[in-house]
Parts: sequence; structure tokens; C-alpha cells
Amino acid sequence: MQLGIKDAARLLEVSEKAIYRWIEEGKLPACWVNEQYRFNRAELLEWATTQKIQVSPDIYREVDDGLSTLGEALSAGGVHGAVQARDKAEALKTMVGLIRLPEDVDRGFLIEMLLAREARSSTGVGEGIALPHARNPVVLPVDKPMVGLCYLDPAVDFAAPDHQPVHALFMIVSVGVRGHLHLLSRLAYVLRDGSFKSLLRGRAAEGEVLSRIGAIEMALREGGR
Repeated sequence: MQLGIKDAARLLEVSEKAIYRWIEEGKLPACWVNEQYRFNRAELLEWATTQKIQVSPDIYREVDDGLSTLGEALSAGGVHGAVQARDKAEALKTMVGLIRLPEDVDRGFLIEMLLAREARSSTGVGEGIALPHARNPVVLPVDKPMVGLCYLDPAVDFAAPDHQPVHALFMIVSVGVRGHLHLLSRLAYVLRDGSFKSLLRGRAAEGEVLSRIGAIEMALREGGR
């Protein structure tokens, strides 16, 4: 989903002047199309998460209708712990092998897409967390969207912007681009919560993680009423 300058400014709650400045400084990912800057919504949300930019909660609600909650998607994808990997390539291969994907999904192709994205730039967002994904949303022939969480023990270097090794990987698999953006928005919002990040550092069990996500998503819904 491509956005313009005004859309990006609204999403990030900054002035259009700030958007232009970030582009000129090479900080904000943008494409020059038909003599105007355009932004990929997924990349913009990922960038905001990495930069710790506080995005309006209204943005996280705007694609909510009829879509799976983050908690439902994580229940489908599962929480997988104590994964040992020597590097991020091995970590990604192991995660793709663990996530609860249908048997007919080409896991080898998915791994290739994830590795290609990492070669372009790290998906580490800081504080020991990474959101591995392909250049474009991972849309696969699955019955329902899913998010997989994988704990790495020990943590693995992902060349994250804060130089901290990664101990928690989240991977989104969706049935459509809109669903991917919705889950990415929800995940970015949940990762603002200090208690949730503490659970990740402690490699909490699936039940604890889902309980905290449920509380955060409920508060988000009630805040929009």
C-alpha cells in the first residue's frame, strides 16, 4: 500500500517538513515515483518501530474491522522457545521450520525471501527484538493469518540499530496484504508496552504472552469507543 507525503506525516504525527528532512538525510525509506515521494506502509511502520517514534493509536485501529486480532494470530502461529542458532540465517531457517504452517507451504522459498530481505537491511528493531519478513508482505495459501514468536537462546546478532543481539523473533504470515498491515500495526503497538517486552526478555510461556496481548488489545479497542 503506497502512501504520499501527507499520509506519512499523518501516520507519524509529524509535519510534512519533517518528512522531507528525513528523506533528505537518508533516514526515511521512500521511492520517487511519477515525480513524487511514495512510501510503503509496512516499511513505514517498521521504520517507526525501529526509531521509537510514537505513532497515534488511531492508526493502529484504522484497518481493524473483521480482521484477526494479534492474539488470535499468535495462537495460530505459536510460541517456540529455547532455539539455538549460530547466526541469523540459521535462526530464520529454524523459525520457518517451527511455525505452524500448512504442509503444502514451500518453506524453502519462504526462507529464501527472508534471507534476501536480511541481506538488504536488518529487520532487528532494537531491544533484542526482530520482525523478519520479506521485501513485500508474506502472503501464503493459509486458512487464517498467523504470527510466530521464536525465542533465541542464546541471543543472536541481527545487526540491529542499537547493536543488541536478538532474543525474540516475530514472523507474520497473512492471507492478504491488508491483513498483514493490520497485524504489523498491532505488533508495533504491542511492542511499545514495557511489560510485554519484559515478558519477551524473560522468554515467557505462550499463555503469559497471549494474556498480555489480550489486555493491550482490549485497552486499544476500548480507547477507540
